[in-house]
Amino acid sequence: MILAAAVTIFIFILFVASFRNGQTATAKSQGLGSTKHFNEPGAAIAPKLGNETAKAELGRAAWKVLHTTFARFPDKPTQDESEALRSYIHLFQRLYPCGDCASHFGELLKKFPPQVSSRSAAAAWGCHVHNQVNKRLKKDMFDCANIGDFYDCGCAKDEKEEKDSKIKDKGKGKRNH
Repeated sequence: MILAAAVTIFIFILFVASFRNGQTATAKSQGLGSTKHFNEPGAAIAPKLGNETAKAELGRAAWKVLHTTFARFPDKPTQDESEALRSYIHLFQRLYPCGDCASHFGELLKKFPPQVSSRSAAAAWGCHVHNQVNKRLKKDMFDCANIGDFYDCGCAKDEKEEKDSKIKDKGKGKRNH
């Protein structure tokens, strides 16, 4: 249930982020001005989450989504991809369903801005920030050297990579006469 909520939040954030470079049609037609840039922490939208069990489950699911996102981020992202991840992190913070948690995460984002220059930078940043949360909650620190082992990206080749690989394999071992 919590994982489904985290995935729903992720999809919603991606939808909202798609409008980050301009105004929505509604905003333009109503004269509401430009939309806020999503490259900085903002006020938490959700109220306090009082159920400690739900808060803990949500936290575990959220970290799983974030760390998996970082593990699947490109090694050499384009500027657009880097900005998309930066925006996603800031929107994730604002929309997180636990208002207190979102506020605390916003403070961490101000102190430790997202590192989005590469997959390894994003993963290391995510681990560092996660450990800052663990420290605040008096939990054990995670060895960031093992982050890739713990949060496996589950990566698979896409269709283009599969096709390129098959073409290379066909050419091996055969001679053209």
